[in-house]
Amino acid sequence: MANHKKNRALLIVNYNFYRSPELRARPGAEKEAKRLFKALSACNYAVQLHYDLTAEEIQELYEKEGDADHGDYFVSILSSHGEEGAIFDCDGQPVQLTQIFHALSPQRCPKLAGKPKILFIQACRGKEIDPGVWIQTDSGELQTDSSEPQTDCFSHYLSIPEDTAVMFSCSPGYASFINQWESMFLKALLELLEGKERELELARLMTWINWRVAFHFQAKGKYSGGKEMPCFVTNMVKEVYPFSLERRLPLDSS
Repeated sequence: MANHKKNRALLIVNYNFYRSPELRARPGAEKEAKRLFKALSACNYAVQLHYDLTAEEIQELYEKEGDADHGDYFVSILSSHGEEGAIFDCDGQPVQLTQIFHALSPQRCPKLAGKPKILFIQACRGKEIDPGVWIQTDSGELQTDSSEPQTDCFSHYLSIPEDTAVMFSCSPGYASFINQWESMFLKALLELLEGKERELELARLMTWINWRVAFHFQAKGKYSGGKEMPCFVTNMVKEVYPFSLERRLPLDSS
């Protein structure tokens, strides 16, 4: 039987870091968040949008999803400064991705058990610049979203709950990019949500975002030649169409 409850989306966007002056403000993040709210609402999601949260507030929001009534899909977008395995809260404190993944596990969030959970994470995963595309970067002194480069990404991959896909704006160890208007990664996601590509199956739409960012985005600025390569991890065992206006339910692959 079809589930007639509305899908839920949780957007968390940190763009001011008053207590951590080494992390620059991200005005572009606030601007693109408003567009994301509208685009997801048009795709049949009940959207919550929160700005500049502490680690405790972020964790509480994910814990509350365990008591919510969910539709067929749950989508979350996190946008902040970051490092490998973590994003930074508005005070500049790290929020481990494993804590968020655990909050969405069947044990902690039984109402989402068996339902597709999709996360998009706009944040740096290191300080290295991948050469290739002209753009400004997203935090700190380098205007990147990162602290020291990290290489161990497997511990948080292993904590991703079942029926979940996580898409990162960049590869491990590298910086993610943003300017005063938008980020490369979420710009591509917005183009998808607002275009015909929203009808794609999840793996194909994430691959489309990879292609769009890798081959079509260039920018001017101090870090000219910098490139961004998104990547995703999924343990889905069904085909899912989370943004289709035809409201397709998850399909068994058999």
